[in-house]
Amino acid sequence: MLKSTQKISFPGASGAMLAARLDLPVAPPVAYALFAHCFTCSKDTRAAVHVSAALAERGYAVLRFDFTGLGGSEGEFGNTGFSSNVADLVAAADFLRHRYRAPALLVGHSLGGAAVLAAAPSIAECRAVATIGAPFDPAHVLKHIPGQDEIARTGSAEVEIAGRTFRIGKSFIDDLAGSKLGDLAASLRRALLVMHSPRDTIVDIENATRIFGAARHPKSFVSLDPADHLLTQPADARYAGHVLSAWAERYADAPPAAAPQAVAGKVVVRETGEGRFTQLIVAGAHVLRADEPAAVGGLDSGPTPYDLVLAGLGACTAMTLRMYSDAKALPLDRVTVELKHEKIHAADCADCETKEGRIDRIERVIRLEGALDAPTRHRLLEIANRCPVHRTLESEISIPTRLAD
Repeated sequence: MLKSTQKISFPGASGAMLAARLDLPVAPPVAYALFAHCFTCSKDTRAAVHVSAALAERGYAVLRFDFTGLGGSEGEFGNTGFSSNVADLVAAADFLRHRYRAPALLVGHSLGGAAVLAAAPSIAECRAVATIGAPFDPAHVLKHIPGQDEIARTGSAEVEIAGRTFRIGKSFIDDLAGSKLGDLAASLRRALLVMHSPRDTIVDIENATRIFGAARHPKSFVSLDPADHLLTQPADARYAGHVLSAWAERYADAPPAAAPQAVAGKVVVRETGEGRFTQLIVAGAHVLRADEPAAVGGLDSGPTPYDLVLAGLGACTAMTLRMYSDAKALPLDRVTVELKHEKIHAADCADCETKEGRIDRIERVIRLEGALDAPTRHRLLEIANRCPVHRTLESEISIPTRLAD
């Protein structure tokens, strides 16, 4: 389902304003979800963007935000900790509850996965929780924080994590060390989806085993092989989002996403935010995707715009032939249309009025199956050339364009 993204902010647990994005479907949301990003990451990581986009396609509104002191949010990261992340999630749920609707689904990536497990008991409306590459023990993060001896000796220190510098205080270290999830997973009382890659070298898959083993049913596990911890490959991030969105329908206290409706007689196209060119298309009750190949900067997640033009011509051709053959009771079993678009020099087109520059050429090959004699096949070729889309493409076209209010 098509989505739009709104930049918003809300007060976190400490009062600092937290920067957020609310990803909305084009139709009224079937439910709301809350996404928690990974340790020292942000709301704009590939995992956050793609998972939110996939959920929005299924009709969910998703709030993803930067924890206190990270990304565009206010506050000092050094004064935060695992407990403050959990408190920020509860504050985010309160914001959704008062402004829109409380979240039925919580999703967390890495340490964010541990945080949503800890926050769920404080969000009564939450019906389902999903973790992606989450540690069983939040103290697992301590393995990736250098300079802990100096922090213990002086109370705080600047350390480098993933190429960025953060000031981390002793309270941050102590908070992580004192947080345990075993009992929380066992008493979750919500549906749980554990997603993890066996190739994760940051948080090994044994963590997923321990989370899954501690939790009670209903619970599910999905392998994200061959993804890495951060889901840096777009295809891995999209896969995680699509699997999660399908799973969530069963548990998130929401009906299956109704068929999206564009304005009658219109087609709506909107950027998804997943990639540079990725688009979602709503045509009545139908959702399509358009993109460009990876070679030109796209994600190759759907047909190109010209592919869609060819698809329209091919579909119209086959439909026109079917209508004619049924009306004439012709023994036409099946129609297959193959199309190819290219730019050619006008001088190479003997039948074209234009003789300079380049023109568009669409080659169309029609395969007719059935006991058809030669005159009938020739007649069907004539009918194919009367296809409405064919005639539109060959006629003078007016495309008045204006900016929306």
